[in-house]
Amino acid sequence: MTPRTAATLSGLLRGKKAVNLAPDQAPKLLATRASPARPLEDGVCLRDPPGARHPLDEIPRRDDAVGANRVLFDYARCGMVPEVLDQFSVARRGGVLVDSATLSCVLKVCGSVPDRVLGEQLHCLCVKCGHDLGEVSVGTSLVDMYMKCGSVCEGIEVFEGMPKKNVVTWTSLLIGCAQARMHSEVMALFFRMRAEGIWPNPSTFASVLSAVASQGALDLGQHVHAQSVKFGCCSTVFVCNSLMNMYAKCGVVEDAKAVFNWMETRDMVSWNTLMAGLQLNECELEALQLFHESRVSMGKMTQSTFATVIKLCANLKQLALARQLHSCVLKHGFQLTGNVMTALTDAYSKCGELADALNIFSMTTGSRNVVSWTAIISGCIQNGDIPLAVVLFSRMREDNVMPNEFTYSAMLKASLPILPPQIHAQVIKTNYQHIPSVGTALLASYSKFGSTEDALSIFKMIEQKDVVAWSAMLSRHAQAGDCEGATDLFNKMAIQGIKPNEFTISSAIDACACPSAGVDQGRQFHAISIKYRYHDAICVSSALVSMYSRKGNIDSAQIVFERQTDRDLVSWNSMISGYAQHGYSMKAIETFRQMEASGIQMDGVTFLAVIMGCTHNGLVVEGQQYFDSMVRDHKIKPTMEHYACMVDLYSRAGKLDQTMSLIGDMPFPAGAMVWRTLLGACRVHKNVELGKLAADKLLSLEPHDSSTYVLLSNIYAAAGKWKERDEVRKLMDSRKVKKEAGCSWIQIKNKVHSFIAFDKSHPMSDQIYKKLKVIITRLKQDGYSPNTSFVLHDIAEDQKEAMLVAHSERLALAFGLIATPPGTPLQIVKNLRVCGDCHMVMKMVSMIEDREIIMRDGSRFHHFNGGACSCGDFW
Repeated sequence: MTPRTAATLSGLLRGKKAVNLAPDQAPKLLATRASPARPLEDGVCLRDPPGARHPLDEIPRRDDAVGANRVLFDYARCGMVPEVLDQFSVARRGGVLVDSATLSCVLKVCGSVPDRVLGEQLHCLCVKCGHDLGEVSVGTSLVDMYMKCGSVCEGIEVFEGMPKKNVVTWTSLLIGCAQARMHSEVMALFFRMRAEGIWPNPSTFASVLSAVASQGALDLGQHVHAQSVKFGCCSTVFVCNSLMNMYAKCGVVEDAKAVFNWMETRDMVSWNTLMAGLQLNECELEALQLFHESRVSMGKMTQSTFATVIKLCANLKQLALARQLHSCVLKHGFQLTGNVMTALTDAYSKCGELADALNIFSMTTGSRNVVSWTAIISGCIQNGDIPLAVVLFSRMREDNVMPNEFTYSAMLKASLPILPPQIHAQVIKTNYQHIPSVGTALLASYSKFGSTEDALSIFKMIEQKDVVAWSAMLSRHAQAGDCEGATDLFNKMAIQGIKPNEFTISSAIDACACPSAGVDQGRQFHAISIKYRYHDAICVSSALVSMYSRKGNIDSAQIVFERQTDRDLVSWNSMISGYAQHGYSMKAIETFRQMEASGIQMDGVTFLAVIMGCTHNGLVVEGQQYFDSMVRDHKIKPTMEHYACMVDLYSRAGKLDQTMSLIGDMPFPAGAMVWRTLLGACRVHKNVELGKLAADKLLSLEPHDSSTYVLLSNIYAAAGKWKERDEVRKLMDSRKVKKEAGCSWIQIKNKVHSFIAFDKSHPMSDQIYKKLKVIITRLKQDGYSPNTSFVLHDIAEDQKEAMLVAHSERLALAFGLIATPPGTPLQIVKNLRVCGDCHMVMKMVSMIEDREIIMRDGSRFHHFNGGACSCGDFW
């Protein structure tokens, strides 16, 4: 409704005439007495509202509301809301008496907008004109209007004040209560309705079931179904169609099929409803089979049939069938039907034929709406053409088509960092920020680009948070490695009574895989998944495999993996990667072969994991074979990560010449990851010249990365080149680059204790250092001799030995030994690579203390047990 119309109508309903129309817009006043009308011109149709308006304005005198009502009703039937209100305002200004039919018509239009303020003004006019009592049609329209505007109490008050009611009045009240989720009141009204002598008709049940379906209220729907049987309306075709629709939208597709099979007579809507219900419940193949079986029974297909079946082709990516249906659409003359052409656009997009989708869209210039625009924009995003999607989104607004929640959600899926703030501004401008689907899409978009604070602010803004919104926020915490934040959020979700789904729990489990998370937190969420019976869901079990692997419990990861009845790509990749990180190369290779035999399509991550397994055990030949197979047999282009892994494979084995040859043959310039890997190998093999080259490359790419300076200085120190080592340290100081301090963590009784070298801040420092002294004495008795070559400082030997004793991982080890009962496994995490001497100490302690020690350093896991390590001293 235009502001001018609203102002005029508001003034007229209050009995005022202060609002004037512009002279060139002032309509001719409606007369009070009709005079013979001249014949209508040829070609003018009273059933066409614009055509009806023209001859009406030409009538010089009209003394009743018949002519005005005729045009008013035609506008209403065509859904032309502004024109209805404009015509009503003209009639009021002209002094035409308002009858019950007029008020009923305008009230229905007001409810369709909906506009409660205008509805209340119309109610006042009804009272003023004396139509609020005794006129069943007006009272029914008032009840319907208030219910559609969400004013349930006012609707009930009007209903209770009506001296007479008919079945339509009761139906309006029932629909309103169902939409307001007043389920018990709906059933009470059914009983009261019968007690007052009003028998519900099939239209009553069909309308109420439609409202129930939109709410997904299965319990209420089943009660209404029982009432329809009781009142003998269950055999009516359109009631059965509504029942199928209700059961399908409530997720009980088997009941929908039972209703369909029970029907003696079916129409086109029956077939279309069941097919749409099967599609909604992801039973696409069954829906397609129903379509093929019903071709004879259905006769000529309608546009709804075409739209539904084409959507099936889109979901199943059946391009050939979609093209056949396209031909049928042209044959039956539906090429100008909006929903059919939109379905075709979507089908071609999802089948990867974006050019055909764009051709379809270009032919629908006369029937484009927000649904068709959203379909083509989503198609561009799905096919990776983000710039075209942005252009179409702009053109959509230029064509005065306002985006809806689905449009915004689609645009926010585009992987462009600049888009979320711009789309967010549009969302706020159009007042869509409070809709859960848009808020969740905004949250996911900001999360994708690393903005936890923005994501959290969006999350707080969503008024009605559903489980999808909670899951998206949990996913952001998982991506940020914030286990504490994820746990707190999950607890708040439980307090608010939101039941988690499998994706919620998998996100929480992912968060527990971060290094700062406690060992037992992941186990707790594993227990929660069992409680809600989601532990067998593939996303949850895959997250469990990954979490247990990353937290050092490879045995539990293997148990979860072996219990999986269905495995996807993530499951296999997580298990292979877990074995590789823990040094079980042969198990990684064996699992890779099982995956290959199962027929699962491998990706780059799969080969990266198995090559990493070969790297950690020096299996150079096998690693080269997997790399060649990836390129040759699987047509996967190697990424920077693959080349860095191959550089690690060659350089760890001392094949530095082969490493440089590989770097030279790379199809793109070597990145920092490649040169850092080579620099680490040069430190191990004490190759000063090649280490200097790698360091120079690294410093040109990442001049403020402290690890480069540290590795280069260690190479010089190991070679006894103290002058060069001091120059590197001075360069580091001049560039204000700070060395990352070595730090180790150990969790005891749900509390994480951290240590740095020579740390004496812990409350039990005295006992820790006493325990270390006892350990070293015992180890020396068993033949241990400190390897001071790992102390890269130009100091005396006894000082070097003292420095080795105070390494952070040894402090964590000593604390773990005195804080836990004998035989308890210990798990230590260190942010840097463990030194060779500490590695030897860990092996010997595992034997003399009879403990399993699991250490996660900067490159891999080490399982120390019985005096040996899973890495085989190759790391």
